[in-house]
Amino acid sequence: MEYDKMLDRLYMMLPEKTTSKARFEMPGLDIGFQGKKTLIRNFSQALKTVGREERQFYKYVTKETATAATMEEGKLTLNGKFFADNINRLWNNYLNEYVLCHECKKPDTQIIERNGVKVLKCTACGAISAIRKL
Repeated sequence: MEYDKMLDRLYMMLPEKTTSKARFEMPGLDIGFQGKKTLIRNFSQALKTVGREERQFYKYVTKETATAATMEEGKLTLNGKFFADNINRLWNNYLNEYVLCHECKKPDTQIIERNGVKVLKCTACGAISAIRKL
């Protein structure tokens, strides 16, 4: 009986977004082409939705594709034509590494620095996971 009281008290202390069952849907990328360039039209909006800085995904995608890119007016323009499947695969890899909690798979995370190392801290379950340096 004491256990049930403690469990009830714990649930009352949890933040509202942790106890809610609402599903968060990851945004997809709007990819297009302009000549020999690949455009991600909703670049800024997608990153705002997942709570990450544009510069971080910019560095990630340029490193993974080994190409130059420019950011302007909420769009990312990659030099070269890349199939939408490849860009979406990079986006999903980025989300799995830098957005979704490695333990509970929820997107309620923050990138923080701990002892000089950047880590992913989950605000839902409290897990802390190492992430690759960009």
